[in-house]
Amino acid sequence: MFETSKSGNQLTELTEFRQAENAVQISILPDEKFQEITGIGGSFTEASAYLLNQLSEENRNDILEAYFGESGAKYSLTRTHMNSSDFSLGNYSYAPVEGDTELEHFSIEEDRDDLIPMIKDAMAISKDGFKIISSPWTAPPWMKDNNDWKGGKLLPEYYDTWGLFFSKYLTAYKEEGIDIWGITVENEPLGNDSNWESMHFTPEEQNEFVKNHLGPQLENDGYADIKLLGYDQNRHEELIEWVDAMYDDEEAAKYYDGTAVHWYASTFKIFSDELQYAHQKAPDKHLIQTEGTVDAEVPAWKDDEWYWSKEATDWGWDWAPDDRKHLHPKYVPVYRYARDMIGTLNNWVDGWIDWNMVLDRQGGPNWAENWCVAPVIVDPEQDEVYYTPLYYTMAHFSKYIRPGATRIGHTQSDDELMLTAVQNPDGTIAVVILNQTEEARGIELDLNGQVYAFSIDGSALQTILISG
Repeated sequence: MFETSKSGNQLTELTEFRQAENAVQISILPDEKFQEITGIGGSFTEASAYLLNQLSEENRNDILEAYFGESGAKYSLTRTHMNSSDFSLGNYSYAPVEGDTELEHFSIEEDRDDLIPMIKDAMAISKDGFKIISSPWTAPPWMKDNNDWKGGKLLPEYYDTWGLFFSKYLTAYKEEGIDIWGITVENEPLGNDSNWESMHFTPEEQNEFVKNHLGPQLENDGYADIKLLGYDQNRHEELIEWVDAMYDDEEAAKYYDGTAVHWYASTFKIFSDELQYAHQKAPDKHLIQTEGTVDAEVPAWKDDEWYWSKEATDWGWDWAPDDRKHLHPKYVPVYRYARDMIGTLNNWVDGWIDWNMVLDRQGGPNWAENWCVAPVIVDPEQDEVYYTPLYYTMAHFSKYIRPGATRIGHTQSDDELMLTAVQNPDGTIAVVILNQTEEARGIELDLNGQVYAFSIDGSALQTILISG
């Protein structure tokens, strides 16, 4: 049993428990089986990789061990960006030469100093390995109708070239010894109000690109086994429109391996109806959370209490339209992470990926000054590292819910607690429980007639691992 709590536990193994009356009754039901888990982890960004290069070798290695090593969080599913994103040092593309429709000048040189070494070093540390999903934020400006990094659409005359771009990228990374597991068609095709790299697709335009350009290109070049995910934006009613379009078009649907979603539509709502709809629309396809982070905040430095306090705000606190403002109240960062992972796993999501692994005390580097928080914050000038409570929160899931696990059923007598349960490939059962109340709660957990009695602290997250 492992607990992270406001009172100071940090993935601490528990052997003694405080007394708590009126125990919550929990039953774990291994015969009720749901989705297979693909993995849990975070993202390789130029910002994170650049910061690691500014640290001492000891601290750099410690961070990579903390994320990928056997003693750490054992991340199993990751993401990175094709071309630049806002969490890059500036705008760049692997295809910088205008009019180069055959991509003869294609090059991933920009990634050789930071991203590629970070990924390779993580691979060397990870015993079980991990999957990588790659996403483009935008095509180079010369392929777009507004000739800009921000906003605009891909010009139809460059659909073939942009499809070739994906294949060239997969080959270039493969030649570096890095196999990409999956791609998304476009990060946030609905846009980001043109604040940083973006490119707009309607669902119908995405289908046109996938079925007549990207899909056939990948097939022809031997990449038919690469997982192709559509949408890649917020869980909200738009999700229903997009999965309808993706899977009602039979020609396009054969290329899609699943749907990618983000969490920015609300600081508290899971959108379970939309996730259930997306699953029912394509029950044999992936449903993967590819991005979530504490956005619109400069990180609190060496202040664990802030991460357990209802003080965080997101982009919507200031900018959401009036009819959606209620979806963006202040929130507790630890609760938002744990709530979202439990809630989405319980609604058919099979993979969950955090955004940046490492940021600095400003919440960057980010060329667009779109400051965010990461589980690990560093001060490169002082060569200092701060593992925030979000790091331990992520580890409660990634370390103990392993790829190939199957989510299993459960019942509980008190809905104030949130929990999810899986059976791992090695037969172990992992149960993750979140207590958002300030009071310790007694628990009686029943598994096949064997009852385990214990308690969870107030304001705490707990993982119970039961051997098979």
